[in-house]
Amino acid sequence: MQHITENKLPIDRREMLTQSGMGMGMLALAGLTAKEHLQAANTTHHRPQAKQIVHLFMNGGPSHVDTFDPKPLLKKYHGKPLPNPNLPTERKTAGALSSPFQFKKYGESGIEVSELFQRTAAHIDDMCIIRSMHSDIPNHEPSLLLMNCGDNALPRPSFGSWVNYGLGTLNENLPGFVVLCPNGFPVVGPKNWRSAFLPGSFQGTHLDTKETDVSRLIENINNPQSPKRQRRQLDLLQKINQRHLANRGHDSLLEARIQSFELAYRMQFEASDVLDLSKEPKHIQEMYGDGLQGRQLLMTRRLLEKGVRFIQVWHSGGQEWDHHSGIEKGLRKLCGQWDQPIAAFLTDLKQRGMLDSTLLLWGGEFGRTPVAELPAMNGRDHNHYGFSMWMAGGGVKGGHVHGATDETGFAASENKVHVHDLHATMLHLLGIDHEKLTYRYAGRDFRLTDVHGHVVKEILA
Repeated sequence: MQHITENKLPIDRREMLTQSGMGMGMLALAGLTAKEHLQAANTTHHRPQAKQIVHLFMNGGPSHVDTFDPKPLLKKYHGKPLPNPNLPTERKTAGALSSPFQFKKYGESGIEVSELFQRTAAHIDDMCIIRSMHSDIPNHEPSLLLMNCGDNALPRPSFGSWVNYGLGTLNENLPGFVVLCPNGFPVVGPKNWRSAFLPGSFQGTHLDTKETDVSRLIENINNPQSPKRQRRQLDLLQKINQRHLANRGHDSLLEARIQSFELAYRMQFEASDVLDLSKEPKHIQEMYGDGLQGRQLLMTRRLLEKGVRFIQVWHSGGQEWDHHSGIEKGLRKLCGQWDQPIAAFLTDLKQRGMLDSTLLLWGGEFGRTPVAELPAMNGRDHNHYGFSMWMAGGGVKGGHVHGATDETGFAASENKVHVHDLHATMLHLLGIDHEKLTYRYAGRDFRLTDVHGHVVKEILA
């Protein structure tokens, strides 16, 4: 009879995992209750206004002058040089390109919004439009990294990872940071939700939401073994893995991998339920619509209810909002996919009393130019000098416009808000001082905002 000793196993670990066949490809290998890995949820620096974040990412760069920042001057100069010629654009451009869409005042606040988002605009008194955003670089890759990780080049943790590191999870049976992105990855892929030098347990968990079948949304979620048999297998694996970890000096990367396996095990009991949209009443499903974005936002609401701390919802893989040409047709299509679901999401959160504790952010990595791009003459180039984003929910001043771009919409000109300022403000609303949320790595303290950023107090309720 062979005995399992510290130095000899009848089979190696790879074969053990292969032969165990426990349903989910990677299951718990240690501490299956894992409550010691729950971060204390009361480690805030001041009283929080929100406890969860939803980031709706329109990857590619939506045009602010066609959506949330009306510029009547563009009609006057349509096809002609603007009063501020020689704009520093990335590509060759021509004269002004006026918006083909009508703007209208909505709500008691009377904020103007494009016809493209008329259903969303019905909630304008709960929304804060930031019309003075600006960034550093007009290219997708660095701009995505800056918006998501606070740095446009270096390997830094993502915003969602920082939030979970600072506040911890609200539900140990689900990831604290979930990324919904259908049809593949956006530009720079998983770097957008990486944990970098933070422990790996804080990285985002990606779900390809093009799948409507829960069993395909998360592969191998169902356990084919009996609970009793699986329990015996996991108890053995726990002992093996704890010994493996101890022999390697409690390596942080290995420990993070173990924690991810634990999470995979625990998700069997909750993920299948929360991701099954068929359990929603028919009238709720109809309110969101049967399109992909409606499903994503309905799933987001269910994840919020189960305590997921940070949910990032991408339009899709690729860069569909990158309208260098065909902008009128393109925006009608994309905004049409989002308008009803966003309005439904805001309505749903408000009716359930969840909006006050949820911070919602909408936008892309940059905006678009007010001039036409050559040669097509029916699209806009990248523009990081000025663009719009909007927020709603916990602690945000609703029915408010902050800042402005110049009269043509090219550059932020009043009360400018940098990406670092946006991050600092959102952390503040979560009860976190962005200057105190640090992690020691390579001999220095790092933070999401690095040495930059200030809280934009004017948008706080």
